[in-house]
Amino acid sequence: MRIGELARQAGCTVETVRYYEREGLLDPPERGENNYRLYGRDHLESLRFVRNCRVLEMSLEEIRALADLRRDPGKDCGGVNQLLDAHIAHVTERIGRLETLRGQLTALRGLCDRVAPLGDCAILRELSAVQEAREPGAGAASHVRGAHAACRKP
Repeated sequence: MRIGELARQAGCTVETVRYYEREGLLDPPERGENNYRLYGRDHLESLRFVRNCRVLEMSLEEIRALADLRRDPGKDCGGVNQLLDAHIAHVTERIGRLETLRGQLTALRGLCDRVAPLGDCAILRELSAVQEAREPGAGAASHVRGAHAACRKP
């Protein structure tokens, strides 16, 4: 099959196929007499594997490692389990950061309990204060000042 058909069957674009080829996640295809790339079932299976891994937000490095493990079906799956455990730990860490971010955004939103002129907007004032705190030499602010204060609406 040609690249367009491979992409269609895998549910992606031709550019995606070419990208994964460049990254070494797909074996190079054979070339026909007309120099068109010719893909087989193995390419489709590999492309689906890569796409499924990407849906799980695995990095290209993680996918490469899994693909390497997959090439030796006689080995045990300990390496796969280790890689997935590490990915789960990374996702758990990201969830924690996102929960913190949600709390900060919720607290920031709590600074404004009414519609007012923009010049009086507590949210914009607070965001400006954060920007000042991030200027060189001031240290990187990891959250919005005052965002940890309780949100009280009168």
